[in-house]
Amino acid sequence: MPSHLIQSANYDPATRTLSIWLITNEKRYDYEDVPPETYAAFRRAFSKGRFFNAHIRNRFTYRMSKED
Repeated sequence: MPSHLIQSANYDPATRTLSIWLITNEKRYDYEDVPPETYAAFRRAFSKGRFFNAHIRNRFTYRMSKED
């Protein structure tokens, strides 16, 4: 995943949780109730960071993982 902001991402369709690992602090953020269509559009986006900032960050509730 070439991005200046996002190290990696994972989506769990059963819980609709999008997990994002940011390059800036290497922590995992779990965004809740993300529709599968939003994740599919994220995967297709040329700029993952730009899509994340415009369509995911500040639009979905998240929690920061302490484990990763």
